[in-house]
Amino acid sequence: MNTRVNDENQPSGDEVQAEIASEFALFGDWTERYAYVIDLGRSLQNFPEQYRTEEYRFHGCQATVWFRSELGEDGRLYFDGTSDSTIVAGLMALVFRLYSGRTPQDILQIEPYFIDEIGLKAHLSTQRATGLLGMLQSIKQQAQAQVA
Repeated sequence: MNTRVNDENQPSGDEVQAEIASEFALFGDWTERYAYVIDLGRSLQNFPEQYRTEEYRFHGCQATVWFRSELGEDGRLYFDGTSDSTIVAGLMALVFRLYSGRTPQDILQIEPYFIDEIGLKAHLSTQRATGLLGMLQSIKQQAQAQVA
């Protein structure tokens, strides 16, 4: 699972989204931005083989996606996963960066506006946009289940 974070050191959802927007602003065009997303996706390729099973398969994406969450002893939800598509894995890395290591209550309050802010939504295929929306919904549902 992802590294646990200390609450005092964890940036807010707005700070994470501002960081992501700043990173994407460094690139001149979408070819460079896609290359960055692919690089982010490579960081998730070490997802353990033991979780690359149907139990952890996320349906709703054209690509094959494995996704899991864990409620830590600290009461925070941690997410990890990967995809056979490095672009999809890169999208997952961005989403995990925003939500992983937060309390369920925090997750429910954070809206992922960075997707529109950096122009990502407009540059995704319909299938990838649908898959990204499904992953975001799943994260929110898992947080809601912990609150209930």
